[in-house]
Amino acid sequence: MRRLLWPVVQLALALGAASLLLQWGLRLLGRRRTVFQVTYWRGVQLLIWPLASLCVALPLFRPLLVGPRSWWEIGLLGLLGAVVLGFAVPSLLLHAQYYRRNRHTTLLFDARLNTLEVYEGPVPVSFARHDIERVEYCRCRARRAFWSNYEYLRLHLRDGRTVELTSLLADLGPLAEFLRNTRLQPVRRWFCWL
Repeated sequence: MRRLLWPVVQLALALGAASLLLQWGLRLLGRRRTVFQVTYWRGVQLLIWPLASLCVALPLFRPLLVGPRSWWEIGLLGLLGAVVLGFAVPSLLLHAQYYRRNRHTTLLFDARLNTLEVYEGPVPVSFARHDIERVEYCRCRARRAFWSNYEYLRLHLRDGRTVELTSLLADLGPLAEFLRNTRLQPVRRWFCWL
């Protein structure tokens, strides 16, 4: 049992160290941006812990592939699988939904220059700050869950249109602070589904 557990511990330590190093490097090498799009590195930053939990749990399912097991071993492995998937799957579902929603969206935002523009592909979504009727800022109530970094801003315009900006584009805290005088309505949910 000890020989089987040691490679799993090594893999978990290596993945943890690699994810911390990757997050540190992303923060260190990141520069202040004004144009935000869905990028590979932003996706890695949001999905690092769910993917790490899946990678750590995969070697534990090896005994199922070796041969027939008793019903209690299969039950325990099923319980372990349910726990691991319970951590990772909500993040993966939110990531897929946010990607589908904002994959063609470009956000031009600079608070110092009082600039906020949204483009859907090459076409600008035309609105001014006074056209915003209210802003819904949805944040996760469970701050320690893997999916807690997934949040969105929904701009309700006076002409009935809505513009949705997700955390897959950028960190939405500075944008919400910029829009605080446009009837910002903070909403807390356990799962920020659009």
